[in-house]
Amino acid sequence: MAPSQAEVDAAREDPKLANVLYHDWESDSYDEKWSISFDERCTTFAVDRFRAVAGDAGPFDHALELGCGTGFFLLNLMQGGIARRGTVTDLSPGMVEVATRNAADLGLDVEGRVADAETIPVPDASVDLVVGHAVLHHIPDLDQAFREILRVLKPGGRFVFAGEPTRIGDLYARKLGQATWWATTRLAPSSWLRPQTELDESSRAAALEAVVDQHVFDPDRLERYAHAAGAVDVRVATEELTAAVFGWPVRTFEAAVPPEKLGMGWAMFAYRTWQRLSWLDARLARVVPRSLFYNALVTGVRPADPVRV
Repeated sequence: MAPSQAEVDAAREDPKLANVLYHDWESDSYDEKWSISFDERCTTFAVDRFRAVAGDAGPFDHALELGCGTGFFLLNLMQGGIARRGTVTDLSPGMVEVATRNAADLGLDVEGRVADAETIPVPDASVDLVVGHAVLHHIPDLDQAFREILRVLKPGGRFVFAGEPTRIGDLYARKLGQATWWATTRLAPSSWLRPQTELDESSRAAALEAVVDQHVFDPDRLERYAHAAGAVDVRVATEELTAAVFGWPVRTFEAAVPPEKLGMGWAMFAYRTWQRLSWLDARLARVVPRSLFYNALVTGVRPADPVRV
């Protein structure tokens, strides 16, 4: 159910409450909203993000996902052979319920827990891999969260996070999204738009989204968080420049227009164009400063225990 206006107002001063309200609210429609699936398209996307920053690491026995949402990242990584079994965690009970349901439908060995990334409820040195997609920017105390990540990893275990907004990328993505929403809801024929109640609900969700997003990152800032927690072999990569400039207006337009109005032709156009621009961005990354790209990815390793003699 959508939260009441009083709940939304209260959540403005409590980012964790805002995260629970927003993600519970979005859980049943989240996969449709973000074109999430568990087929070859999204499995390839997830594995490519993992490989872009972690290379050929793995496969891993037990992986844990923080801020799992509907399970997009870990479930697709498991389908791609990165991990054999998994634990999905999120502050939102609604998201954990959907993620575990998706895992069951896929026949994957996954358990779910409602959990705070700042106090992960698993024993020390108990997992081989910690992953997350678009989650670090929601966590208020990132120093504590990274300490927890290193605590739960086995010596030599790895973490991989993708989909984190850069400071400059978030600025142009938000401006493009706001301009597209304004133009679409005011200039498009009303017969092409979602019902006004859905548009109003999207606007209320956007108000909560502004609270749940706690951070944007310069790439070197992500590196500092990981190093401060004790990680080694830390690496940060960035991606999506032209793809983000194209993608954010497209996503915003799709949020205002029912999918049946757009059809499969539109979906294939959007996806193929994003693929081509991502190919271009990979080449631009050789000459363009990494801080200008929209997404940041970070990986690191818990050091092996010292040999005792």
